[in-house]
Amino acid sequence: MCLGLPMTIVETDGTSALCEFRGEQRRVSMLLLSNPPAGAHVLVFIDTAIRLLEEDEARLIGAAIDGLGAALDGEDCDRFFADLIDREPQLPAHLRSE
Repeated sequence: MCLGLPMTIVETDGTSALCEFRGEQRRVSMLLLSNPPAGAHVLVFIDTAIRLLEEDEARLIGAAIDGLGAALDGEDCDRFFADLIDREPQLPAHLRSE
């Protein structure tokens, strides 16, 4: 399992970008994406932006990271996964028999 960070592009030169997540900035490779603009949200893994994120998806990933931290600290983490509480698990579209 890998864990990506939802980062926001601060500035870009086309092949790399300065991205930020919760006050931490790092330079990441943009070679897998088609030159997204400053302000765009990207999923970053090992200093490489691997895909664009919608703002809501970036927020949910950030909440999941907070939930993981809470769980590791022995705290209740349900509030970080509000979008998953009280609903049945769903199969990805490619596994459904519809």
